[in-house]
Amino acid sequence: MALSDTLSNPLPTTPNAGIRTLARVGFAAKGLVYGLMGTLALLAATGQQQGQTADKKQAVQTLQGLPGGPVLLGLIALGLLAYIVWRVVQAVRDTEDKGNDMAGIARRVGYAASGLVYASLAWYAAQLALSGSADSGSDARQTLTARVLAWPAGDWIIMLAGAATVGVGLYQLYQAYSGRFHKHVQGSDIPAGQQNTVYRLGQLGYTARGIVLGIIGYFFIQAGRQSRASAVGSTDEAFDLLASMGPLVLGIVALGLMAYGLYMLVQAKYPVLKI
Repeated sequence: MALSDTLSNPLPTTPNAGIRTLARVGFAAKGLVYGLMGTLALLAATGQQQGQTADKKQAVQTLQGLPGGPVLLGLIALGLLAYIVWRVVQAVRDTEDKGNDMAGIARRVGYAASGLVYASLAWYAAQLALSGSADSGSDARQTLTARVLAWPAGDWIIMLAGAATVGVGLYQLYQAYSGRFHKHVQGSDIPAGQQNTVYRLGQLGYTARGIVLGIIGYFFIQAGRQSRASAVGSTDEAFDLLASMGPLVLGIVALGLMAYGLYMLVQAKYPVLKI
């Protein structure tokens, strides 16, 4: 079940079919990125690759050295772009029927935001595919944080951003154990005998994402408390913190991210979309 399999489906003949195709391609690209990131973290946990973990951009960069690397990177870029477009359409057209009240609008804005966070990764993959090099922007987060800290009440803004990120992480844990996404598994065309396995993959994946996002949010809170931009960190730094707790801890989270990648690939093949 690869991104190329999703791309090889017949061309859509209706607008809704086109939107479904965007979503499926996007799920596949997102799944491959998380699978790569989890695999690299697992290798680090087991003492491979000099213990070096990788964030999303570093994970994508590993494709560059593979046969057909530029093509793979191009597919990832296009897939992530499709995911962004799908999330924006989901928000604008209200495909999930969230409504126009405050809660509904907040959820719809959240859909768009969850897609747009992949914009820099899509651009990074596209640059690697086209020119073979790209600026990872690894210091961009710290630079932006430093600018915000210089504002009046900037430390509070950074702490609020961190608290919001922790909140998103907690929501991922809620997703994992409230059973909210179980209806998506049951409502899909996944063979009945495989639905429980897919559900468990999703649980593991949401748990791992929740842990990593919680740690990143903690970094932001500390940056605000200390008025120190260098305290912020990305997924890579979150992995380093987990590794400091022992290779088993990092390995478990790495397996969870791999599980999330697999779950996204299943979503690509058996999407549940209200369109």
